[in-house]
Amino acid sequence: MKLRIPVALLLSAALALPADLPVKQVVLYKHGVGFFERSGKLGPGESARLDFNAGEMNDVLKSLTIAERGGGKITGLRYDSMDPLNHKLAEFPFTIGGGGLPGMLDQLKGSRVELRLGTETIAGTIVSARTFPGTDKQPEHDQLNLMLDSGEFRTVDLGAASGLRFPDPKLQQQFKDYLAVLAASRSKDKRSVYIDSTDSKERDVTASYMIPSPVWKSSYRLIFADKTPTLEGWAIVDNTTGEDWTKVSLSLISGRPISFVSQLYAPKYIERPVAELADDRAAQAVVHSGAFEADEKRAVNGRLAPPPPPPPAMAKAAMPGMMAGSAGARNEMMSDSLQIAPSSIGEAALGRELGDLFEYRIAQPVTIKKNESAMLPFLQQQIDGRKLLIYSDHSSQHPTNAAELTNSSGKTLDGGPITVYDGGAYGGEALMETLKAGDKRLISYAVDLGTRITEAFGSKQALVREFHASRGILTMKFAAEETRTYTIRNVDQKAKTLILEHPLRPGYTLLNQKPSEKTAANYRFEIPLAAGASQEFVVNEERVYDQSTAVTNLTPDILVSYIQNRSLSDAGRRQLQRIADQKRLIAANDAALQDNENQNRQLTGDEDRVRRNIQSLNNVSGQQQQVQTYARQLDTIEQQLAALRDKGAEMQKRRSTLQADLDKLIETLTF
Repeated sequence: MKLRIPVALLLSAALALPADLPVKQVVLYKHGVGFFERSGKLGPGESARLDFNAGEMNDVLKSLTIAERGGGKITGLRYDSMDPLNHKLAEFPFTIGGGGLPGMLDQLKGSRVELRLGTETIAGTIVSARTFPGTDKQPEHDQLNLMLDSGEFRTVDLGAASGLRFPDPKLQQQFKDYLAVLAASRSKDKRSVYIDSTDSKERDVTASYMIPSPVWKSSYRLIFADKTPTLEGWAIVDNTTGEDWTKVSLSLISGRPISFVSQLYAPKYIERPVAELADDRAAQAVVHSGAFEADEKRAVNGRLAPPPPPPPAMAKAAMPGMMAGSAGARNEMMSDSLQIAPSSIGEAALGRELGDLFEYRIAQPVTIKKNESAMLPFLQQQIDGRKLLIYSDHSSQHPTNAAELTNSSGKTLDGGPITVYDGGAYGGEALMETLKAGDKRLISYAVDLGTRITEAFGSKQALVREFHASRGILTMKFAAEETRTYTIRNVDQKAKTLILEHPLRPGYTLLNQKPSEKTAANYRFEIPLAAGASQEFVVNEERVYDQSTAVTNLTPDILVSYIQNRSLSDAGRRQLQRIADQKRLIAANDAALQDNENQNRQLTGDEDRVRRNIQSLNNVSGQQQQVQTYARQLDTIEQQLAALRDKGAEMQKRRSTLQADLDKLIETLTF
């Protein structure tokens, strides 16, 4: 019979007592926690002890499980409790801190105290204590006011006392307990979890838990030797638990499950409501909230991936050689020296899928002493890949040497740095994100000084491509074309393949090129480069945008320019033509009205001048004939002004009619 009790207890990767439950299995993750499994024998009536750091207890308490074999029963789990410091200190009738010794003594009014002043010892009851600030005549000093057994009140200078004690044993113990609580709050000692049993049989017990742990790190070596490159992966593991891992089963998990800290270790206190009798206070309304129950169940099924092919026999790795000069000279020099080859390692780690995660299980038991780290091989096999160039940094004129890697290993490749060896020598370094099986990545590891790229920009005038109108608003769709010309010069006498990354800009579409790939930020074009040749690669893009304007604000000339645009539909052309004609009629009427107003102002001026002349001649004798002449001119002007006023009124009325017709045309404009 197998009994499993899920619990929630424990503290960081610490050690159990040596003979208790040693570590048997370790599983390290990428999100800051590790899974530990301990197992051992528990004798009749014995208790096993697991030790942890205080900061690890929250994770232990939410993850600890106990598995037992042998027919016995686990009767309970105990662990060292942790009460919040402020809650512990609240139990004491005094606090030590602010106010110094007088502040503490003042809190103990009514308590008996004994003071030693030189050879004299006085005893009494505390009345008060305080600190007096310093003055010019006297420095700052502390005073204690006592009532002696004789009833006399005395003021004592605490600075003169050589000793002070409380004769009450209970108060003495409270001070000892208070100081012990303060000391314990600063303690970094281990916390212990006890597995108790009252059974009379010996049995095997397994304890499993999660605690904070350093993440495991991965690094790779990419070796170009044959047509198919070899990828070699190493895991860097740190043992910071404070105890040796001796022949443990070690697994490394690629992926980042959600993990968090829940405060389970520290006791929690809540403030309870005050309840009083109905006749003491008015009753209050009570609102009972609805209850609900959530039952979340999730099963995670892992399936084994097919075992990886055994690694090919590899020569022992040589020390990296740093070669300079041309490729031919380097190969000639390397022929007489050691070349980089894959490491000679034992069986690689076994990989398998764990739901959305991936596990590397180290094939052999692992031993890592406490506070030491280890580098363990978890991958060595050939993968699909090819060498090329990639141009992504547009601030540089040189592309980078790169490799296109396709994960044909059947495993998840955890992200990490890659050291590249090309032609038996160090080629550069790169970084790679986590790569799922079958996925593909580009990595750049060196600058290619044998290829230069320059860029030139051009643009064309934006053209109106479409017209739309609705309720007096004319919307024009413009198309602006931009060109970026890449001039690529390959100075090396060998053919190359270039991946050119062109920025993907929102609102722009490609016109003449089709990318081989598209990322979230770039188009990727694959361009073959001939040896020692130059070529141009042109990327045309178009940006289409809308511009709206009110038809009522457009002049007839602007409307005519739109009417002549070939992109305008026949229906739109006819409607805009009617609006343009109507605007011309209104413009002609406005011009005639303006001319009428000008004539009116001129005749009004003439009328004023004639009236002034008549007034002047009336005061001169013998000018009656001339006055009559001016009177006839004045009558003529009056008739002309009357005619102009009538004509102006007609033109104003006509303008209102024309404007109403225009407003109707604009309101019904749609195409």
